[in-house]
Order: sequence, then C-alpha cells, then structure tokens
Amino acid sequence: MTTTVQDNAAESRFEILVDQRLAGYVDYRKDGDEYALPHTRVLPEFGGRGIGTQLIVGTLDEIAARGGTVLPYCPFVPKVIRDHPEYLELVPEAQRGTFDL
Repeated sequence: MTTTVQDNAAESRFEILVDQRLAGYVDYRKDGDEYALPHTRVLPEFGGRGIGTQLIVGTLDEIAARGGTVLPYCPFVPKVIRDHPEYLELVPEAQRGTFDL
C-alpha cells in the first residue's frame, strides 16, 4: 500500500491517495501563512487503517515546510497533534488553549 499526501489547491484541501486512489482529505482556509483546518474526511472504504492520522501528519509536514501555522478547528487534528507533540509549535501559542493544546 502506497500513500501520498498532496495539496489540491484548486479544492483548498490536502488529499491522501492510497495506491493512487483518493482515500480522504482535510479542507483548509488559507490566510497568508495561516491554515485553518475545519474538516477532515476519510472515505468509508479506507476507515480503520490509520489513514486519517497519516493524512494529518502529512498535511502538518507540508505546512511546516512552507513555514505556515495551523488553526486546528477539526477536532481530529488536535488529537493528532497531542499524539505527535512535535507539531505543537505549528499552532500559535496564543491559540493553543482554544484547541485544548
């Protein structure tokens, strides 16, 4: 199983492909270098395989590489950040309490 996370800027979302098939996505709203992440979806046939976590980790890696920050409005994103505290620095310190981080 090969997974790839890519930015689909035309749809304002990061997508995860499994063996070149769309398996899920996280929507974003971009304002400068700040990415608000309001919604994550994993397609039902890919559920229960950790695809959602791979999607969020790949998304956070890409945002970090771009020098961006994250507002994790989707409740799943702060959970992933708590499980992977190396991404905490992507959330502006003044906003962390809003997301229980």
